[in-house]
Amino acid sequence: MTAKAVMVLGTTSGAGKSWLATALCRYYARQGLKVAPYKAQNMSNNARVVMSPWPAGTQAAPRGGAASLGSGPALGAGLYGRMGEIGSAQYFQALAARRTPEVRMNPVLLKPEKDTASQVIVLGEVDSALTDMPWRQRSELLWLRARPPLHELLAENDVVVIEGAGSPAEINLHSSDYVNMRCALEARAACLLVTDIDRGGAFAHLYGTHQLLPPHERALIKGYVLNRFRGDASLLAPGPEQLQALTGVPTVAVLPMWRGHGLPEEDGVFDDTPTGSGLKIAIVAYPRMSNLDEFQPLRSLPNVRLSWARTPAQLEGADWIILPGSKAVAADLAWLRSQKLDLPIAQHAAAGKALLGICGGLQMLGESLLDPYQLDGNAPGLGLLPLVTQFERDKLLKPCALRFGALAEPWGALAGVEAAGYEIHHGRTAQHPAMAAAVVAVRNELGDAIGWSQGSVLGCYAHGLFEQDAVMRALFGAEQPGLDAVFDGLADFIEQHFQPGVLMGLLKQEAQP
Repeated sequence: MTAKAVMVLGTTSGAGKSWLATALCRYYARQGLKVAPYKAQNMSNNARVVMSPWPAGTQAAPRGGAASLGSGPALGAGLYGRMGEIGSAQYFQALAARRTPEVRMNPVLLKPEKDTASQVIVLGEVDSALTDMPWRQRSELLWLRARPPLHELLAENDVVVIEGAGSPAEINLHSSDYVNMRCALEARAACLLVTDIDRGGAFAHLYGTHQLLPPHERALIKGYVLNRFRGDASLLAPGPEQLQALTGVPTVAVLPMWRGHGLPEEDGVFDDTPTGSGLKIAIVAYPRMSNLDEFQPLRSLPNVRLSWARTPAQLEGADWIILPGSKAVAADLAWLRSQKLDLPIAQHAAAGKALLGICGGLQMLGESLLDPYQLDGNAPGLGLLPLVTQFERDKLLKPCALRFGALAEPWGALAGVEAAGYEIHHGRTAQHPAMAAAVVAVRNELGDAIGWSQGSVLGCYAHGLFEQDAVMRALFGAEQPGLDAVFDGLADFIEQHFQPGVLMGLLKQEAQP
């Protein structure tokens, strides 16, 4: 089969591309079509562990995956049978498409380590040579790696939903940008251009983006989408009509603001406004925090007030403090100290209040960070768990089945709970040989320690704990909605707000590059 490609472009980052692409994946899957997502290159520290593809002519691994956050991480099938990473957005898009996530769906993942450098992940694995190469030089090489998976997915599916990155009209980058219009031309995609009208300037964004593209690329844009609209849509007139007169492209949907859709945000914190009321949970928002999508279930609980902390004042009154994952543990720990957050965190633990570190957050809680290979940095830890972490060259990528051991309060409800998660880290952590041992709080399916506790302090390597129904029941007496219900809600939403016939019509339009 040769798939029809539908591509979601945006006038800016954060316009709603990932959200809309996910909704389209479920919409087309509900029409009985075989659907796959694709994003040539994603830049995000939110990643998921999937399997890498198998070489042609070999027997593929069994396909299987979860369609619910509460049923554990889905494993993708792919070319080499090893574990790899893809951006969380494509992971969720694959589940929305009722497919097993795999690395071809996001062949290039850039994980920012600092403002001027990113780790390059190609088909799920770190490529050190490309990581060290100047980014303008590596773009053509990356496209050579990203292009074959696109054609494979086009050959295997009825529909491929492609997500762009940032804006396609960054004229200083256009010649080396393979994620947007080069990809659209390659797939002969029918493109939607989405803008966030809540930011203001939506019509100018749409018109400017359209006009900055060369004519053969403009021809691929089949419709404009106004996202996050608040108010009376009739007041938009005659803007959409004038824009169509200027560009020849109709506005095909006005999507109302919808904060509670249940899909994790792809990048950054959700927003700076605390959610809910009740138990106060503060997540420390250091600059290179990672895997924030795993906290979406907490955001959805009405009896939890979730907030993000960058100052000591924002930790005041917290019942829980969470140190999330980090792509640059030593640097984020230095930032934490520079913000004078270390003292209130220590005081919080001394008061017997819940303190949780996940992955990089666990490493920060220990006595020291050792970096013999200059991967992350040496640093003293916060000294709240008697642990030492050494960064190794090889990154550990694996799903895990885990079981909690006996735990003191406030974590006692987790004792004996079995759950699933995933690990992504360079660090290897062990008990400090000269200190009284911490309690081994979590073991994986092999019996290896992957979590430790001391008093009210708990550290664990497994991501995804709050996506597990067993954990949510134990801690909060609640379960989060299954992802299938979330995806169906997204599909219902776009079906309601797109003009009739547009979504299926995109599959019938012949691109004219």
